Amino acid sequence: MYWPRTRPRRRTFRLAALTLFCGVVAPLGAQRLDPVKWSLSLEPPVVPPGAKVLARLVATIEPGWYLYSLSTPAGGPIPTTLKLADHPAIARYRVYQPPPKRKFDPNFNLDVEAYENKVEFLLEVELSSEAPAGPLELAAQARYQACDAKQCLLPVRRTATATLRIDALAAAPNVTLPPGYLLFEPSRAAAAPPPAPSAPPQAGGLALFLAVAFGFGLAAVFTPCVFPMIPITVSFFVHQQAGSRTGSLGQAVLFCLGIIVLFSALGLATTAALGPFGAQQLASSPWVNGFIALVFFVFGLSLLGAFELTIPSGILTRLDRASQRGGSLGTLLMGLTFSLTAFACVGPFVGTLLAGSLTAGGLRPLAGMVSFAAGLALPFFLLALFPSYLKRLPKSGGWMARVKIVLGFVVLAVMLKYWSNVDAVMQWNVLTRERFLAAWVVLFALPGLYLLGFLRMEGVRGDEPLGVGRLMVGVAFLVFSFSLIPGMFGARLGELDAYVPPPSASGVGGAASAGPVWLKNQYRQALEQARAEGKLVLVSFTGYACTNCHWMKANMFPRPEIAARLKDFVLVELYTDGTDAASEENQRLLESRFGTTAIPYYAILDPDERVRATFAGLTRDTEEFLAFLQSPSTATINSAR
Repeated sequence: MYWPRTRPRRRTFRLAALTLFCGVVAPLGAQRLDPVKWSLSLEPPVVPPGAKVLARLVATIEPGWYLYSLSTPAGGPIPTTLKLADHPAIARYRVYQPPPKRKFDPNFNLDVEAYENKVEFLLEVELSSEAPAGPLELAAQARYQACDAKQCLLPVRRTATATLRIDALAAAPNVTLPPGYLLFEPSRAAAAPPPAPSAPPQAGGLALFLAVAFGFGLAAVFTPCVFPMIPITVSFFVHQQAGSRTGSLGQAVLFCLGIIVLFSALGLATTAALGPFGAQQLASSPWVNGFIALVFFVFGLSLLGAFELTIPSGILTRLDRASQRGGSLGTLLMGLTFSLTAFACVGPFVGTLLAGSLTAGGLRPLAGMVSFAAGLALPFFLLALFPSYLKRLPKSGGWMARVKIVLGFVVLAVMLKYWSNVDAVMQWNVLTRERFLAAWVVLFALPGLYLLGFLRMEGVRGDEPLGVGRLMVGVAFLVFSFSLIPGMFGARLGELDAYVPPPSASGVGGAASAGPVWLKNQYRQALEQARAEGKLVLVSFTGYACTNCHWMKANMFPRPEIAARLKDFVLVELYTDGTDAASEENQRLLESRFGTTAIPYYAILDPDERVRATFAGLTRDTEEFLAFLQSPSTATINSAR
């Protein structure tokens, strides 16, 4: 059967398979390998309009590597696809492949159809009867995935070209195909499962992140290390002996750029160190989470007054001397010196932003630091522009010490979040939901008691009157602290459930057993149960330290319409971020079958492991997730049963 050139047929692939890595993590450097070379030749090289031409597309494969056949079934490696580039002189064409070799592929743990060393594909091309005389360049485009015994490369596209000459006086050739070649028709290929919907876009996700980062920068201005420097620094700009007011403002801009340069460098260094894929993989690493928890613990104790964190004086002295040389460079260095001096107080903000950007990766660390630095530098620029407002700033005093103490308690609470990730991934079960919430109740109650004068620490004197502002903030901390107590006894906490450990299997008060029953890391058992009960399997690829996964299970699955639909499935959770063998096996399954490492990821399978529907990422839209559970392919199977 011919393919009309006006409407080329294309295989439909799952979107997630475009980023497939084989093994646990494919080496990043492997993406630069190209073990397959393509060439194109034509028989005959000269033909009249309307004639047929045999195009031989040869793939020369380096030893040890192989690529997959055109008819490779879905659910494993990515098949090779071939097509001719559009050209009005080509009426239609057909693609033929030699019989592939069946072999066991350790990357996918299954038998595959592959080619090694050298393979020659054939394209039978029919020219248009109106093809103009002269040279015609044919471009054969191949998309393929190359693998060896240990790794697979990302799919790539390559093009091979050859020139055909069209001559009306040439004899019409008789094209004969070699024996054994198989016509490839997409309609006869194994049908691919429905494409995985892309992760629902989080409306305003990046904008919200940048707004939070900017707000952190503004909040950092009111820390004890930064706020007292505002009048001194701004007065320096405004009262310079040389230069006009415009020059002073220019110096203020350069000073602010110095602040932005430092924190942007931190974000850039984080981005470069983690790379585009590293952030996602490191986000659940117990080593990374443990290091972050340790850093926050040190910062928290320092803010509470246990010790003082300072940049080595030698570094600050050299930078200060360099800044005193004047000029634009000197002002930039002054901003850098100021930022390093204030780092002991702004460090918790910076650490929170960098840690929070791990799960998203990409350029978020850099963008977050630029936004944070802009928020920190903005007051300096505005006050240099309107120096009269300096007189309206509140005076430095006890309130600054109170900010420092309160921030210390909050940083220790955040530290527990990262330590709970370590505990969950390592499956120690030491920091359970009840213990975690008990610690949070105490850590958020202490700043409330401190602000109300019941906890005597630096910044609050016994004879100091209690102002309305301090009263309201203290009460807010106590209200938040007391609101966590029901969560210790099985109650749901709404949005906070994404950040606290989930209930245990037994659940205090039976909360955990009230919902549907999920099998844990029992993929084969779930398939057998589904076969026995005549149901489909809903697979949830999840993680111990996955915030979005926790949110979906705590807030999406219990909704009445979702919970009612889940009863029609055998439910199984496959954890991919643990350190045990089960997590490694689940990760390989997620990579090989669905071409992604991102979680949460949901798949509906029948007992024969045929994929019926997939859903990637978090969604807050009940109708969207319900539509996935009631997808047409799923409904068809259920009605058939």
